[in-house]
Amino acid sequence: MDSCSSDQPCLTQEDAIEAKAFVDLHKAARGRLADEERFACVSMNGGCTISLPSAPAIGLNRILGLTTREDLDKAYSWMRGRTGNRFLQVNADTASDELTQWIEAKGLVAYGPGWAKLRRSTDTVSLPSPGTVKTRKVRPDEAEVFGAMMCAGFGFPESLTALWAAIVGRDGWSCFYALDGDTPVGTGAMFASGSFAWLGGGTTVPSFRNRGAQKALIQARLEEGADRGVSTFVVETEVPSAEKANISNANLAKMGFVHIYNRSNFIL
Repeated sequence: MDSCSSDQPCLTQEDAIEAKAFVDLHKAARGRLADEERFACVSMNGGCTISLPSAPAIGLNRILGLTTREDLDKAYSWMRGRTGNRFLQVNADTASDELTQWIEAKGLVAYGPGWAKLRRSTDTVSLPSPGTVKTRKVRPDEAEVFGAMMCAGFGFPESLTALWAAIVGRDGWSCFYALDGDTPVGTGAMFASGSFAWLGGGTTVPSFRNRGAQKALIQARLEEGADRGVSTFVVETEVPSAEKANISNANLAKMGFVHIYNRSNFIL
């Protein structure tokens, strides 16, 4: 049984579904990526630590959802043996004294503006009206194309195409295209487990940006999740600021998502 208190908070369901999605992404891609990619992930008490050195994204090189010194020590030791980018993500505003002291003792430095966590409940706000951009699910025979589009959108090397291709048609995952006629111009993914779903993988080809593709992809995933019994959707974006516009955050707000907290990124 978990022992939770103000000094040792439990992992939230909003963070647990995100960690579960990345643990499952690792399971899906295991054996599909070349050994030299050194993709690895360890599940720990509902959170995880994950490493994919050739991926530039923080999301694939981080410690997520761990709240105790014992778990953090294990994850830190594991991550220090990896290469590439490495980060710890925490909600600094609600971090326990133990966690804050651990970060200070390790001399960790905050990196960038951090991430904003957003949430939307199916039963509190009706689904938006459909937009003009059409969407459809990705077919199994299009998995490689989907993976290549995701890599291009996130600036990943082509060698990681199999990472995203692995989730097409996989239980728990729903993958979508936004379309210009019949041509895919945007991607979006959703991982659902129980009543929670995590949204990710939102990209749009440069020539089709600012034309409603991402809002259409959010809509498609909300509808898919509602049909599957999802009651709560969560997603992350970079923390918005006055100096830098955040279109993703603005689109999510228009689609009924509300901010719940900010997560700090610390360099390991």
